[in-house]
Amino acid sequence: MYGDTDQLRRRVDQLREQGADVRTLADQLVARTEDLGWTGRAAESMRLRIRERAAHLRGAAADHETAADSLDRHLADVAGLKDAISQRERKAAALVADELVPAGFIPPPPGHRDWLSVELPGL
Repeated sequence: MYGDTDQLRRRVDQLREQGADVRTLADQLVARTEDLGWTGRAAESMRLRIRERAAHLRGAAADHETAADSLDRHLADVAGLKDAISQRERKAAALVADELVPAGFIPPPPGHRDWLSVELPGL
C-alpha cells in the first residue's frame, strides 16, 4: 500500500505546530527585549538586531506553513489514488465473482498502483 495517510496527517499537523511555536518564540523574543528597560544607542541597536532575527524566525515559521500546505495537498492526492485503487479492486472482485473476467486474468497485489491500469470489460 502506498502513502500512509495517517502518518502524513501527523506530519502536516507537526509542521503546523512547529511553525506556530517558532512564531510564538519570535514574538516572545521581541517582547522580552522591549521590556528590558535598557536605553541608549546600544539598546536600540540590540532591539533592531532582535527584530531582524525575529523576522527571520517568522520567515522560517512561514516556510513550515508552506511545507505543511504542500504536504497536505500531496496527502489529498495520495488519498484520492488509494480510493481509486480500492474502488477498482472492488469492481474487479465483483466481475470475477460474476465470472465476467477473461480467463487467465491475474490481479495485481491488493492496494498496488497497477490496479489503476488494469483493463477489464466493465471496469
